[in-house]
Amino acid sequence: MSTPAEAKAELRREVLARRDALDPALRAAHSVAIAETVAALPEFAAAGGVLLFASFGSEVDTAPLMQHALRADKLLLLPRVVRGERRLALHEVRDPAEDLRPGVWNIPEPDPARCPERPLEAVKLVLAPGVAFDEAGGRLGYGGGYYDRMLQALAPGVAVVAVCFECQIVPAVPRDAHDLPAPVIVTETRTRRQPAR
Repeated sequence: MSTPAEAKAELRREVLARRDALDPALRAAHSVAIAETVAALPEFAAAGGVLLFASFGSEVDTAPLMQHALRADKLLLLPRVVRGERRLALHEVRDPAEDLRPGVWNIPEPDPARCPERPLEAVKLVLAPGVAFDEAGGRLGYGGGYYDRMLQALAPGVAVVAVCFECQIVPAVPRDAHDLPAPVIVTETRTRRQPAR
């Protein structure tokens, strides 16, 4: 019998292998479809400040959505990992091509010398990354807990939208008490909304 931590680690390996195996051209096309769907959501249209993430590896490419946010004159925020404090610092990004640099784990992050830090209160929509998701909104992250801690600190009413490819949807994600569900999940083929509680 595996522990919850072991079950999460095994599911991460399995889903990441599936995501990595996606054809790059298909991944790019799916990413554009996902970006267009997110940009059309009422939550995105209403949000003045959006917290996106800079994709790495085989993640959904968020570059198209960053450009859409900037064209729509939204406050574009991206996270920077502050490892010593186990938190995400949020920085305003005006030019992703110039403002990002490799950060912790080589993930592109805002350069704090170029990008002013902004408070969590500036965020009206969070685009959440993840490794695996289930139909009930369960989200399996990368294991650091950075997003879980930030999501718990959000003010009521802030929209949270997760993005992933269909191959990342699984029957059930192992959950701990601190794991928050994703209210909205967007893939290349559908938008899954959790019923209001």
